[in-house]
Amino acid sequence: MDEKNAQRRLQHHEADVVVVGAGILGCAVAVALGNQGRSVIVLERSLREPDRIVGELLQPGGVQALEKLGLRDCLEEIDAVKVFGYDVIYYGSEVQIAYPENVHGEEEGAVGKADEMRGVKRKRPEGRSFHHGRFVQRLREKVLAHPNVTVVEGTATGLVRSGYTDQILGVEATVQGQPDAYFGSLTIVADGYASKFRKEFRSDAPVARSKFWGLELIDVPLPMPNHGHVILGDHAPILLYQIGTHETRALVDIPENLPTASIKAGGVKGHLKNVVVPALPEQVRPSFEAAIERDRLRSMPNSFLPPTTNRKPGLIMLGDAMNMRHPLTGGGMTVAFNDAVLLSEVLHPSIVPSLEDTKLVLQQMQSLHWKRKGLSSVINILAMALYSLFAADDAQLKALQQGCFEYFKLGGNCIDGPVGLLAGIIRQPFVLFYHFFAVALYAMWIYITEAGALLVPLRAVLSVGVFYKACVVIFPYIFSELRT
Repeated sequence: MDEKNAQRRLQHHEADVVVVGAGILGCAVAVALGNQGRSVIVLERSLREPDRIVGELLQPGGVQALEKLGLRDCLEEIDAVKVFGYDVIYYGSEVQIAYPENVHGEEEGAVGKADEMRGVKRKRPEGRSFHHGRFVQRLREKVLAHPNVTVVEGTATGLVRSGYTDQILGVEATVQGQPDAYFGSLTIVADGYASKFRKEFRSDAPVARSKFWGLELIDVPLPMPNHGHVILGDHAPILLYQIGTHETRALVDIPENLPTASIKAGGVKGHLKNVVVPALPEQVRPSFEAAIERDRLRSMPNSFLPPTTNRKPGLIMLGDAMNMRHPLTGGGMTVAFNDAVLLSEVLHPSIVPSLEDTKLVLQQMQSLHWKRKGLSSVINILAMALYSLFAADDAQLKALQQGCFEYFKLGGNCIDGPVGLLAGIIRQPFVLFYHFFAVALYAMWIYITEAGALLVPLRAVLSVGVFYKACVVIFPYIFSELRT
């Protein structure tokens, strides 16, 4: 049967599923569906190794999903670095935020409780950081070797539609300079943040308030090895994390129309030299300054796009084409791999014997929209809310930023809860809601008590503005997750 399907894919360009894009999600979905016996065609514009400055940190929840997909070994042989948590540096003061022990996703809760009853401590969760391109190429190796998957290097140019029902039947493409077409019962669009098909199916567009500018530092001594570093101060957040034995990625968030990055102030290089370098730990500065002179400056927009339900017969849009959040928390790949797991579950042949049953597929996509909320809504809301606090540009946000750092310093559940959410291993939106407003209340307390006795009454009144600002920050993102 595999040989017959392979001939069908190669000669007639027909399969059960056509996947547009062989990136993080496209590869994962192709393998997951191929493992279930589905016949899959993957269309990818270029099979050369990608060169990007984001998609380099996989949280523990993503590692768990990768293991479920049978792709855990893709983290080997790419010089990946183990990640045990974060080092948050706030105006020079540090707090370690380690991934929590004995905290598991909902699907592992029963095992975790059994371990606790036996008095057994489970291994602390680990993330991985790496060169994005090397990881993608390892995923592609798995796809290329899969007997149920055929990979075609070509550019998708349009969608094939039924003239009667407007159902999506496949993809038009250009392969080796010639027009072609590939047909499937289901077409999955996973063509990334700059998706050429997104605007055909939704009226809203991604919103970007800033860009990440990336540099690669060589042999830099980080304050806390095997940890991501978040540097906060009178500037938007700066991230540092090792991506290889000798390489460390620096990502500098630069909001739109920032005066210190204007042409008059020397542009982006001026901002890096005048604002970022003085804010870095002293031992990092020489490598960072060398990278400014050596590297070509590259950027990626930090976009937000709320998720929507797939309603088009014959089409599924996933990954960054359907849902994006600020990459501050490194949650994008974790969401993608989790989506691949969930998609394979809701479309399992025991539930959906034939993908030609478009009515049943659409019902299952409605189910997927809500099943993914446990993880995706937490990571989406957390990323956008944290960015608002970490890029604080007014007094209330600054108070919330300070409250967040001081909350981490309390330790215990004040670290385990938030970092468990960030790591993708606590998948309960209420836990996020609880910790966010605990931070807000703690920020109000600090705001009131750090003033002199004479100012306490005034500060008590003004602290209401801090709480109001917290509501303004988080509720729009909560509402965006509740829509269909």
